[in-house]
Amino acid sequence: MSNEFAIAAVTRTLRNLLNQIISADFSGLPADTTPSAEIMVTTLPLDKVRDNGTENKNQINLFLYHTAPNTAWRNMDIPGRVRPGETAQPPLALNLYYLVTAYGENNNELVGHLLLGTAMAILHDHAVLGRAEIETALALSDVHKQVERVRLTPQSIPIDEVSKLWTGFQAEYRLSAAYEASVVLIESKRPAVTPLPVLRRGSEDRGAYVLSFPSPTLYGVRFPNDKASAEPGDVLTLSGNSLAGGDLTVRFRSNRLADPLELSPLPGDVTSELKVKLPGTADDPQVPAKWPAGFYTLSVVVKRPGLPAWTSNELSFALAPQVTSVSPGTMAQSSLPATLTLTCRPQVRPEQPAVLLFGGREIAADTITTPADPTAQTTLTFTVDGVLPGEHVVRLRVDGVDSIPVIFSASEPPEFDDNQKVTITP
Repeated sequence: MSNEFAIAAVTRTLRNLLNQIISADFSGLPADTTPSAEIMVTTLPLDKVRDNGTENKNQINLFLYHTAPNTAWRNMDIPGRVRPGETAQPPLALNLYYLVTAYGENNNELVGHLLLGTAMAILHDHAVLGRAEIETALALSDVHKQVERVRLTPQSIPIDEVSKLWTGFQAEYRLSAAYEASVVLIESKRPAVTPLPVLRRGSEDRGAYVLSFPSPTLYGVRFPNDKASAEPGDVLTLSGNSLAGGDLTVRFRSNRLADPLELSPLPGDVTSELKVKLPGTADDPQVPAKWPAGFYTLSVVVKRPGLPAWTSNELSFALAPQVTSVSPGTMAQSSLPATLTLTCRPQVRPEQPAVLLFGGREIAADTITTPADPTAQTTLTFTVDGVLPGEHVVRLRVDGVDSIPVIFSASEPPEFDDNQKVTITP
């Protein structure tokens, strides 16, 4: 595989090919087209080609003006070098871009055109660089050993790009031909990670478990009264399939929790649907500390005799904060700005952002006080100002989830909770 000398090896190979121009037969051409002076093949920057007193000589210049990663080989392992189960650094795969420029003796353009055409014909006949040609040019590079051949392709460069290229070197433009040499694979020197062969497939050397029935799958989660999010104490309805036939556990995960929470589903037929009740303060007084508001994912864990636990896919849902009190409930507009105090559960953790939605505005919290008691509620204060007179429904947004200021009743349509309203009097 190629090493760090690969770029120089390709350049030397192309220069050796262009050296064939020196021995080319130009007899029979008109006198003003036939090269009479020495023909040179160089690899100089564009601004240095004619700086060494070679104006009276013929010159072919090969210039590497750009390199770019090869997208097809990017992050690919080298065939035959990295075996299944091994991990190695992928090779540095490069495309090389060259500019071939011809200069005629004493600025004779006809001779320059003759030399450029001859150079292009030579490169056209070597569209794939031979391994022997590369080895002769620079054997230490090992480019001739790489699995991918180096191919030479003519390139069409837009006029504006050509202009930028020559302007950048502050050199006068000369007629040139552009080529891409691809691909050069420079092997990484970092060693591959080669794990030992597997001697036992599991504790009993029995290999993978193969089950004849489908895996448990969840399709959706519904909340009571078709709410957009759940609240502590709600019963969630999970729909899916292949849920029966074992001990079931519903697992809840949150970025605010170090470990997942697990609940057992409610009794009943769980073939395609199961219900699970989120604990409320009546079930567990420490719910305010255990179940922070925010976004969760849930999954079903199925345990069958003699088999490892099987986990379904995960579904996301939001757990909304509950506003338990708002004080004061009435404010005079003349008293604004004023402080509004809210209490809520679950508790708001220090890393959780909390804002108040009031009168179509978002108000940041002035203070957030969460006692050490896991059964206590969080108290938040907000400064209210610039609100028009009228009745306003307030909502608390914690970790991007809004509280639900609605009372749902089976006999009446839902209505806003009077305990979560603030009246601004004129």
